[in-house]
This record gives sequence, structure tokens and C-alpha cells, in this order.
Amino acid sequence: MSISLRQIRYFVSTAEQGQISQAAVDLAISQSAITTAIKELERVIGADLFVRSPQGMELTAAGRQFLFHAYDILNKVQEATSLNVPANDLEGSLTVAATYTVIGYFLPNHLEKLKRNFPKLDIQLFELNREAIEEGLLSNRYDIAVLLTSNVLNPDLSTETLLGSRRRLWVASKHHLLQRESVGLKEISQEPYIMLTVDEAAHTSLKYWSKTPYQPSVTLRTSSVEAVRSMVANGQGVAILSDMVLRPWSLEGKRIETLVPSDPIPAMDVGLAWRRNAQFTPAMEAFRSYFRQTFYIPNSR
Repeated sequence: MSISLRQIRYFVSTAEQGQISQAAVDLAISQSAITTAIKELERVIGADLFVRSPQGMELTAAGRQFLFHAYDILNKVQEATSLNVPANDLEGSLTVAATYTVIGYFLPNHLEKLKRNFPKLDIQLFELNREAIEEGLLSNRYDIAVLLTSNVLNPDLSTETLLGSRRRLWVASKHHLLQRESVGLKEISQEPYIMLTVDEAAHTSLKYWSKTPYQPSVTLRTSSVEAVRSMVANGQGVAILSDMVLRPWSLEGKRIETLVPSDPIPAMDVGLAWRRNAQFTPAMEAFRSYFRQTFYIPNSR
């Protein structure tokens, strides 16, 4: 019996959501369809992929191994069917500045595609904080930047948001907040909080906390996303972070669950920035056009 992409997608959604019911909502299909697909996969593979419990679906060792391959398969399919700008003879160099989060969780896949589409274009990448990026764009040290556009306030820069990554509450598997019908900042403030500081995450977080009578009970401030992931997965605190940096397991293989807070939490906007009224070179235009087409942004200045 062969394995279908449908089965793989159903499996991945269930693994990420931790519940068949939530996966069914996200995929807009019936729970029975997901249950059947998973059973078929387990029959073909010859091993249980999940441990089923009242709290949800937890991956087995075989399930974690299969998930690795499932992600790889879906990524290859996406590459084969996604936008493929024909390679051309565009030559030259492009200096691109980017922040830590963007380089770690957003850019690598796109840089690989850009290199394939424009093999003669030399893209020089620099990792910097927002302030250094803004100064570098204004002084013409960098041609264009990829960063969190929601943090850019300088009126001398133009920005274009490509995507908004939703922020959710991260908690350990079987955390008591998972049993509540609604979790807001009031309930979150009563938990030990792991505060990420990189890319102004702490400043952004405090902006939406300050609109409420509550404050996070911060027990650790760290610039490491992996440290946050491990602390949360081990039950040592909770955190509110964007879906872009979400991975449902820590390095130790412990699961992280997510909740959507009932209070409004702004998304993390990712996009491009350049000096206002800058004269776009062919390399800059090709870079911007690639992202506009990839994220379906209207082609207008």
C-alpha cells in the first residue's frame, strides 16, 4: 500500500496540533478522515505513530522519526510546485541586512531559491539589530533589509510587510492552562514567564501587556529561542511567541502546546525595508519582486 500526500499532511497537522479535533478544524475536514488516514499510515509503516490519551495525541519515537521525513517530503513538494522565476543573466551584487529572527527562521529557504533563480547575483548578507540596519540603509551601506517591519518607525525608510506571524501562548504538554476554555493575560500573569529579548521581543511584549492591568511574572530573560523552548517544554514557565519560531518539540524531545490568548495580541510582521525614494537597481528590484510574487503582494511602489 502506498502513502499519499494527503495522509502525510493529516499526520503533520495532528502532530503539530496535538489533537485530532484541532487538526480537523485547521484542515476543514472531518475527524474521522484524519483518524482513518493515520491508521492507514501506521498500517503501512508497521508501527504506532501516536500514543492516544484523553489529553490528545503524543508522538511515539517512530512518530517523531516519521515527522522528520514528512516535513522533508512536504518541503520538496512545495519547492517543486511553488513559484519558479526563470533563471536569467542578472549580474551584480546586493547587500542585504537582516535581523536575528529573520535569518534564523525565515530567510534561508528564500535565499536558496533566489540563488537558483539568479545564479549570477551575489547576495551579501549581514546580521544586525534594527537600529544598525536603519542606520546602514540611510547611509547606503546596505541596499535592502529583511526585518520585523512592525518595529520600524523611522520616517526616512519605506517598508513592505510580507506576512504577519500570529503570536500564541506556549505551554508544556499537559499544562493546567490547557484545561481552561479561555486563557487571557490575567491568567498568564499568574504563571512564571520566560521572556525572549532578541529582536526587541521584550519591548514589543511589554507594549501589549501595558494596555492591561497585568504584568508578566518574568523569571528569565534570554536572547535564545531554544532556551525559551526548553524551559517551556520542561514546565518551567510559559511564553508568548510567534508561529514563525514555533517548533512543537524542545531539543530534549518534549512537546510544546499552544493556546490563542483571549486578549488581543499583535502579530509579528515580517517584510522588507529600504531608504525612502531610493533608486532601485536591477538587483534590488529582482529581490523585491521575488518576495512580492511569493507572498502575493501587489506590484506597486
